[in-house]
Amino acid sequence: MTRTTTAGVSRSTVHGYPRQGPGRELKKAVEGYWKGLVGADALRETAAALRRDNWRELADAGVDEVPTGDFSYYDQVLDTSVMVGAVPDRHRAAVAADPLDGYFAMARGTRDAAPLEMTKWFDTNYHYLVPELGPDTVFTADPARQVAEFREAVALGHTARPVLVGPVTYLLLAKAAPGVAGDFEPLVLLDRLLPVYAEVLAALRAAGAAWVQLDEPALVQDRTAAELSATARAYRGLGALTDRPELLVASYFDRLGEALPVLAKAPVEGLALDFTGPAAANLADLAAVGGVPGKRLVAGVVDGRNVWINDLAASLGTLATLLGLAGHVDVSTSCSLLHVPLDVAAEPGLDPRIARWLAFARQKTDEVVTLARGLTAGTDTVAARLAANRAALASRASSALTRDPAVRARCAAVTGADTRRELPYAERTAAQRARLGLPLLPTTTIGSFPQTTELRAARAALRAGRLDAAGYAERIEAEIREVVSFQEKAGIDVLVHGEPERNDMVQYFAERLTGYLATRHGWVQSYGTRYVRPPILAGDIARPAPMTVATTSYAQSLTPRPVKGMLTGPVTMLAWSFVRDDQPLAETARQVALALRDEVTDLEAAGTAVVQVDEPALRETLPLRAADRAAYLEWATEAFRLTTAGVRPDTQIHTHMCYAEFGDILRAIDDLDADVISLEAARSHMRVADELASAGYPREVGPGVYDIHSPRVPSVAEAAALLGRGLEAIPAERLWVNPDCGLKTRGWAEVRTSLEHLVAAAELVRGRLA
Repeated sequence: MTRTTTAGVSRSTVHGYPRQGPGRELKKAVEGYWKGLVGADALRETAAALRRDNWRELADAGVDEVPTGDFSYYDQVLDTSVMVGAVPDRHRAAVAADPLDGYFAMARGTRDAAPLEMTKWFDTNYHYLVPELGPDTVFTADPARQVAEFREAVALGHTARPVLVGPVTYLLLAKAAPGVAGDFEPLVLLDRLLPVYAEVLAALRAAGAAWVQLDEPALVQDRTAAELSATARAYRGLGALTDRPELLVASYFDRLGEALPVLAKAPVEGLALDFTGPAAANLADLAAVGGVPGKRLVAGVVDGRNVWINDLAASLGTLATLLGLAGHVDVSTSCSLLHVPLDVAAEPGLDPRIARWLAFARQKTDEVVTLARGLTAGTDTVAARLAANRAALASRASSALTRDPAVRARCAAVTGADTRRELPYAERTAAQRARLGLPLLPTTTIGSFPQTTELRAARAALRAGRLDAAGYAERIEAEIREVVSFQEKAGIDVLVHGEPERNDMVQYFAERLTGYLATRHGWVQSYGTRYVRPPILAGDIARPAPMTVATTSYAQSLTPRPVKGMLTGPVTMLAWSFVRDDQPLAETARQVALALRDEVTDLEAAGTAVVQVDEPALRETLPLRAADRAAYLEWATEAFRLTTAGVRPDTQIHTHMCYAEFGDILRAIDDLDADVISLEAARSHMRVADELASAGYPREVGPGVYDIHSPRVPSVAEAAALLGRGLEAIPAERLWVNPDCGLKTRGWAEVRTSLEHLVAAAELVRGRLA
């Protein structure tokens, strides 16, 4: 095939770019469409404008090859399911009637059809929609969107490269469709799927695509010999096609390991490898297999997941080594820039001494361009950039802003006794039950209640100075009164205050701890139209004052029922932040745990009988390679216990996890030593309850019976049926009834009805048990 690289000239590119726009225009347009306020044509026009602006921004920065296909209304894996025709039967009619409405129905569900299951994208905080496949799945190619977006970019004068989820990763991420035997492995459909990819590749070539990128991040995980053999077969087949563009197979997030020689030998024209963090091992592994002579290597030397500036000199050293290992080397980010905010320059409130240490998507793009220029034309051409970069790195390394001697001394003094409860679970559970006096199958919620327009307006008015602190406090107390009153009337047993004062479960605490920085516009997509602003953890962590005691105590003063204290756990505080990379994660986690321990102690002293410490990111942060997991789980579970172990035996500790595969961490869940754990279970049909039972988990469990990431209101019968499934695995005396997750993103109308149905289902099942 005709080569399209230029000898001796290293090009710059990225794997993908933030989708939302500088003002979250995509979120507003999509949610407006759902509400009927924005038409389909207007939504498409907004999306086209965002794509156009992204490509122009990349090109103006000097990027030589822009990605297409990385944009999505909701999720790129869902887009792939549409591209290959893998639409679940329950959604086929909706898709046939209106493809856009059908697309959103698969993501969000309808009154009559449940959505696709949602889970974490590898070890990130991005969520994807899990494909549902079975032995009868028939794939059909629909490359219209991929071709159209490529043509858009070319028409605007850009050199473009379509990016697709690769066929092996797509099947490895899929699950057996409902009603299909649990031992069904979607990878058996590979030979059925490859001809569809061939059609897509042919369509892209016909549109003028010189290269197509196929993302295969699943290959950085531990893979069986059969899976590696399937990968080799897949790329032998795709490589042998004559009617296709040149193929660039990409991996990221970790080292390829045993999959590297498979891809190095494959008849494809290029590989894109991550060389940051744990994936830095790809450099030695690539040398060990003799490199990839004659192939294009896209070197991901700029970290696409964190916000710290690149060490440009070190990256140029890596790139120089790679020149001897490939036919041609281009420069890129390690992965899509979807995982970072858009622009440091949009954050004038950041301490300028720290801002110079940061790189968001626009700055990372500049780093890629600088490195490509330096690699091609020599370091003299980028000498000023290199000097500024060295100075910024030295400033951070020597800055007193990152170190607090008192915090470090306290961490050094921690002993094993600080991480153990006074009594084991089997002994303290009787004291907790006596104190709380709860019925069989107690009901509760996960923490947050709807964040109404009025609440957001009050928060904005406080920031703008239009509302003083006293007025804001009155507004928050009024919301707490409403939330508590509703829960009492609905018959919920263990209440929450609803978290009206919290903008985000991590950012709220970050703003009250030393060492953290908050952004104003640092939005990152979590799923669909849900965006978060991860705080930046830049220095040592301490808690200057109580953070939640006043609101929790106020809620408790309104009711005789127990009100949970609600905290975000240390691992999640790290995972959902841009965490410092200049010390071990275990040390940072211990600092956060000690700060939270002080809060737990103060909540208990104020009379709080139940404290929930959420750790939804425990599974998400699990290293992708099994060999790295034991060390991570040791410090992660220790950090949780350090947070919670200082309470009395009759104080009940809860934790919560959601939207992840829990089978890999069942022992770690036990090691947390929490008294009650609530978990997502509605979309996965109570699978986690079976997993916990099989593992012999001895504590109390609340598998969710209400999927809060869908606008669907579950019926009493539906919730009762899920509860019945839970009872098949977990004894009634250890089973709680709750939603999958917090209710912040839902509206009050659906929440009221859904929680009333949840309580009615619990009462119905209690009656059956009686």
